[in-house]
Amino acid sequence: MVKERARILVVGGGYVGMYTALRLQRKLRAELRRGEVEITVVSPDPYMTYQPFLPEAAAGSISPRHVVVPLRRVLDHCHVVIGEVTSIDHGVRTAAVTTLATAEEGTSELLGYDELVLAPGSVARTLPIPGLAEYGIGFKTVEEAIGLRNHVIEQMDIASSTRDPGIRDAALTFVFVGGGYAGVEALGELEDMARYTARYYHNLRPEDMKWILVEATDRILPEVGPEMGRYTVTQLRRRNIQVLLETRLESCADRVAVLSDGQRFPTRTLVWTAGVKPHPLIAATDLPRTDRGRLRCTAQLTVDGTEHAWAAGDAAAVPDVTAAEPGAETAPNAQHAVRQARVLGDNIVHSLRGEPLETYAHKYVGSVAALGLHKGVAQFYGRRLKGYPAWFMHRVYHLSRVPTFNRKARVLAEWTLAGLFKREIVSLGSLEHPRAEFELAAGGKPPHSPSDDPKGSS
Repeated sequence: MVKERARILVVGGGYVGMYTALRLQRKLRAELRRGEVEITVVSPDPYMTYQPFLPEAAAGSISPRHVVVPLRRVLDHCHVVIGEVTSIDHGVRTAAVTTLATAEEGTSELLGYDELVLAPGSVARTLPIPGLAEYGIGFKTVEEAIGLRNHVIEQMDIASSTRDPGIRDAALTFVFVGGGYAGVEALGELEDMARYTARYYHNLRPEDMKWILVEATDRILPEVGPEMGRYTVTQLRRRNIQVLLETRLESCADRVAVLSDGQRFPTRTLVWTAGVKPHPLIAATDLPRTDRGRLRCTAQLTVDGTEHAWAAGDAAAVPDVTAAEPGAETAPNAQHAVRQARVLGDNIVHSLRGEPLETYAHKYVGSVAALGLHKGVAQFYGRRLKGYPAWFMHRVYHLSRVPTFNRKARVLAEWTLAGLFKREIVSLGSLEHPRAEFELAAGGKPPHSPSDDPKGSS
């Protein structure tokens, strides 16, 4: 039994936010029914994005709507607020929230709470590189993934329809910065998709396209180990993808990627996947933080030295009790986030009922990465897989982890149909400017032109 009525505020609707709220509504079903507990989830989006499927969504293997999980459907016993928490004053247990309604009014709403779960996740870590803000493309959201797919196909349309060799070369040059999961998987899937798409252009060949991966360290995919990382570099280079290690992006002003080794690549596509950093909201709280800006947490997923505050995921520095070296922290990845959310939800229930808390302990079991259709690398429980077996393991693992049976069935059906029919090669870039045609017909401003878009999308 919960001792007194508790208001639980969950900030963030990602892995930790959604899974924690889902765990709470299952464990506190009776208390919610009696009105003893109230769970509020504040998220900027009405859905949770399953990010490991973003590369396949960009390649057209999965529909965008099947990469996301609607929060209101899954969290049917929670109060879901679509908005952003701008600041938190834990001393008085209030959070300032901005929603679409308050944004129009120019105000913010204060939400009171008794228990706080901070799981805002992370944002792209950018550097002060000239031209990056104007021409760079991110790869953290489903909108960015689908936009990048449309953009790549549009560049092939531009190259096919121009006689200017400079425009053609820039349109067919694709630069990816960052050799982690996001960069390597996005590059592998999109190169595979573009190679297939080229067969439908009378004047384009796969050899005409130039794909470049830029990584500042001496290896890529460190999560799968050095041996699999070297294998990945070899496989990418066999596909005529340039993998430039120990190389940095110095500038991308005027649509020219300038690298630290002196190479220059005119390009209309620069994808930035060089790491993440804690969400800016963490700095707008009165809670303790580490030198890297993450919340200082205990192994029980409480905020260190603070009562009634909990955290997990990318924004939390959680001690790794399974590590041999002292002071080690769990890696900010989905594998830990999902498991931390389960323990976090249970510990909040234990706290409300006056029971002892559990310690989060999970040994990292391995990693899987897809490099395109039927290509991949994996390291699972010490075993190394490559090629088709690794790709198959990647699909099986993530199909088992994507939330809800509904999503599992839809994704599996799409994969099955994709194996029976040809790929879709349609660009729907006009979705980004759906009113352009109507504005022109109504005598308004002219439709969006490619020159207005620094990324080159038409």
